[in-house]
Amino acid sequence: MREYLLVMLTAFAATYLFAGLCRRVAIRTGAMAPVRERDVHATPTPYLGGVAMLVGVGAAFLLAAHMPFLGRHPTVSRDALGIFLAALVICVIGAIDDAIDLPWMAKIAGQVLAAGVAVLNGVRMYWVSLPHQIFALDEPTSILITVLYIFVCVNAINLIDGLDGLAAGVVGIGSLAMFVYTYLLAYQQQFVVATTASLVTATIAGICAGFLPHNFFRAKMFMGDSGAMLLGLLLACSTLSLTGQIDSSALTPSRGDALPALLPIVLPIAIMALPLIDMTMAYIRRTWNGNWWFVADKKHLHHRLLQRGHSQIKAVLIMYMWTAIIAFGVIALGLAWYWPVILAVAVAIAIAIVLTVVPMRQPKSPARRLVEPKPVER
Repeated sequence: MREYLLVMLTAFAATYLFAGLCRRVAIRTGAMAPVRERDVHATPTPYLGGVAMLVGVGAAFLLAAHMPFLGRHPTVSRDALGIFLAALVICVIGAIDDAIDLPWMAKIAGQVLAAGVAVLNGVRMYWVSLPHQIFALDEPTSILITVLYIFVCVNAINLIDGLDGLAAGVVGIGSLAMFVYTYLLAYQQQFVVATTASLVTATIAGICAGFLPHNFFRAKMFMGDSGAMLLGLLLACSTLSLTGQIDSSALTPSRGDALPALLPIVLPIAIMALPLIDMTMAYIRRTWNGNWWFVADKKHLHHRLLQRGHSQIKAVLIMYMWTAIIAFGVIALGLAWYWPVILAVAVAIAIAIVLTVVPMRQPKSPARRLVEPKPVER
């Protein structure tokens, strides 16, 4: 655990320190987020937060390669190198898009290229492991599923990046949940294959925490496509290194049920639940309205929270809350299917529903009270 904490701290420090430098570069080069009709921010804001995150990833992986435990696993070192190369490709594509606004076809080509780099370095879905059966994938199917999965995750995180601190917080919480589970597998049950996922998710949590001080309301800078696509790729690769390479039938259920063995498949969906729901709704909504799926609008989940009367900060915190409940709730239910755990998760969901549906109304300011006319008595 000490090595993972040190990796997380290194990722945090490198991202936090380099974010200020990237902000100054973005201002000087004009890599700024303009104010558009669909946006929430009111003034142009610097991009290139993703470049600082990439520096944090590189520093964390470099440190891990020289550690006694993490550095002695050749599989971890090989996967980490492949993931970093893919991250480098997608971050460069995103940074170019932040600077000159690439056509959508060029962005898709860059995402597929980054996914291909990950695949060439061994990060892919080799099989689908169910509790009592393994479905081996032939090479073309394995490559196709892996590229498609990375593409979906990259665009899901990119779409949810619409409020200050939203994407970094949601991904950070989801990666923490994934880290907790993979660490338990790697440490307690000796699943060495889970070590790569633990390293990557610890790194993701670190870079998200390091970027949030610059990005939370009111944001001094944005991560841009370079950061959103980077987070999506890292999250996809971390789950692929676990789900696509672990034999879930070896997770022998202690009570004879299949829930623990299904966790490697269910958990990646749980930690990506909000981004995946938001992306699916957006694609269906845009297609239904006769638009292309890549045509932006202002009807995402976070926009709907704002329309219900929540402030930006409250809307972001609500999204954080739902991510934590879904991700950690799935882990708790999968590892301990007992009535107290079920009740606790149910209560948490009920509270979350109330806080989501019923907005906390802001008190009227004294100035507004003074100018309000008194009601006329009839």
